[in-house]
Amino acid sequence: MPPRHRWQAFQQLLREELAQATRLAPSTRLWEMPVAAALASALPLLIGAWFQRMDLGMVASLGALVFLYMPNTALMHRMLTLMVCASGMTACFTLGILSHLVPALMMPVLIFITVLVTALCRLGRVGPPGNLFFIMTAAIGAYTPVPLAAIPQMVGLLAMGALLACLMAFFYSVYALRRQPPVPPPSQPVDLHQTAFEALVIGTFVGASLALAQLLQLPKAYWVPVSCLAIIQAPSLRAIWVKPIHRLVGTAIGLVVAWALLLVQMDAWTMAFTMMGLTFLIETLIVRNYTFAAVFITPLTILLAEAATLMQTSPSLVMQARLIDTVLGCAMGVAGGLCLHNAALRARADRLFSHWLPRA
Repeated sequence: MPPRHRWQAFQQLLREELAQATRLAPSTRLWEMPVAAALASALPLLIGAWFQRMDLGMVASLGALVFLYMPNTALMHRMLTLMVCASGMTACFTLGILSHLVPALMMPVLIFITVLVTALCRLGRVGPPGNLFFIMTAAIGAYTPVPLAAIPQMVGLLAMGALLACLMAFFYSVYALRRQPPVPPPSQPVDLHQTAFEALVIGTFVGASLALAQLLQLPKAYWVPVSCLAIIQAPSLRAIWVKPIHRLVGTAIGLVVAWALLLVQMDAWTMAFTMMGLTFLIETLIVRNYTFAAVFITPLTILLAEAATLMQTSPSLVMQARLIDTVLGCAMGVAGGLCLHNAALRARADRLFSHWLPRA
C-alpha cells in the first residue's frame, strides 16, 4: 500500500475510534437505578460522617459496590445473585487484607482469587462488572494497613455495607419490576476448557502486574492489577489495542477532576455527598460510554481507597502514582490480552485440558 493510502487509512481509523469514544449508546436502564446505587454507596459514608469515622464508612461503602451486580431478572434470582456476590466480595476482601500481613503472599493470593473468581463468574454467567470488583476489593484490602486485631472489624464493616446494599436492591427491585418486566437468566452453555484457560491466563497476568509493581516499589499499587484486569478482558484483538487508549484518556481526565476535588478542603459530609454524586454519574454513563464513565471512576476510586490518608499526602503525588499505575497495568493487560486471543495457545490449552477436564 502506498504511503499516502496508509496515511488515509490511519486517518479513517482515528476518525472511527474518536466517533466510537464519544458516542453515547442508547440505554433502557431506569433513571432510578443510578439514584439507588448512589444511595447504597453513600449511606455508609453518611453514617461514618455522623460518627466522625469516615475511615470506617469507606470500608462499608466498598462493600456496597455489590449493588452493581444486580441483574434484571426476577426478584428471587436477583436477591440470590446479590447475596452470593456479597459473600464472595467479603471473602476476597478478607484474603486480601490478610495477605497484607505477609507481603510475600500478596501476589499468590491475588492470583488464586483472580483465577477462582474469574472461573466462577464465567460458570455463574455473572454479567458486568463481572470479576472486576471482587479483585479490586482484594487488591485494596492487600494495601490496607491494619493490625491483625482490627481485621475482624474491617471485614464486618465491609459485610455490613454489602448487606445494606442488598437491602437497598430489594426495595429498588420491588419498584423496578413494576416498571419493567424481568428478563430470563442467561442459560447458554459454558465451555469448561476455555473457561479454565481464560481464568489461568487472566490470573497469571494480574498477579504478574502486581509483582512488577512491587518490584518497582510503587506505593499502594492496587490500581495496577485493576487496570490490567480491565484491559485483558477486552472481547477482541482490536479492543485490546483500543481499550487502553480509552482507559488512559479517561483516567488522565479523571485525575485532573480528582486533583481539582482534592484542592477543595472537604469535610466528611462534603466528601460523602461528592462520592454519592460521582457514583450517580458513573452509573448513568457506564452503559452509554465507558470513556466518559472512566473520567469519574478514577476520582471515586481514589477517594474510596485513599480518603483516610489523603490529608497527609500531596494530591499531586497521588495523581502521579495513579497515572503510573494505569500505564503499567494497561501494558500488562495488553500483553495478557494478546496471549488470551492467541488461537494457537488456545488450541494447545484445549488439547491439554481434554485429558482431565470435561468440555461442559
